[in-house]
Amino acid sequence: MTPAPSPPVALHTVDDADTLAALAHPLRMRILESLREPDSAAGVARRLGEPRQKVNYHLKELERAGLVRRTGERRTGNFVEVLFEPVARTLVISPRLAWSDPRRFEALRAQLSLERLIAVGEHVQRDAALLLDRAAFDGEQIASASVEADVHFANEEDRAEFLRAYFESLRELCDRFGAATGAPYRVVMAAYPATASEEDST
Repeated sequence: MTPAPSPPVALHTVDDADTLAALAHPLRMRILESLREPDSAAGVARRLGEPRQKVNYHLKELERAGLVRRTGERRTGNFVEVLFEPVARTLVISPRLAWSDPRRFEALRAQLSLERLIAVGEHVQRDAALLLDRAAFDGEQIASASVEADVHFANEEDRAEFLRAYFESLRELCDRFGAATGAPYRVVMAAYPATASEEDST
């Protein structure tokens, strides 16, 4: 007897160009979104109002890209339908896919604090996507907070002293309120030179 496949993982990060290309068709995104529960091409087609043959083709392309998998069969009358499910309940796209110039990766290897900033940003992106899906599909109220501040430092000495005091204050707060048990939370602190964002330039 073939063992039942394990349930989809919570999150999958798309970090290669071929998989990203498989997601480029808007119908494939709709198909993935419709597979909150395992279903067949015919079932997805009915829900989306699309021809079964068209949905079946795109399901096969998603399967080839490793984004959906076969999870069983369902008999409908004289027909046996193959059931599909996504490999993960949540997908995120790695920003590194937009990097083609090797100088970016060389800079990350040379500047460890910058590499850590990039890694923390990606971690926050993944966590936020998971929390959004918990709010959207599980009806969960997410207790979260974020604070942003722009600070001007007169010189490098002031900047260094600010960071030292900031880290010390954070350590004291974690020591004061942190417990060995209870609901786990992630606290992120970052400081970096301000950049001109797209919103700033419009």
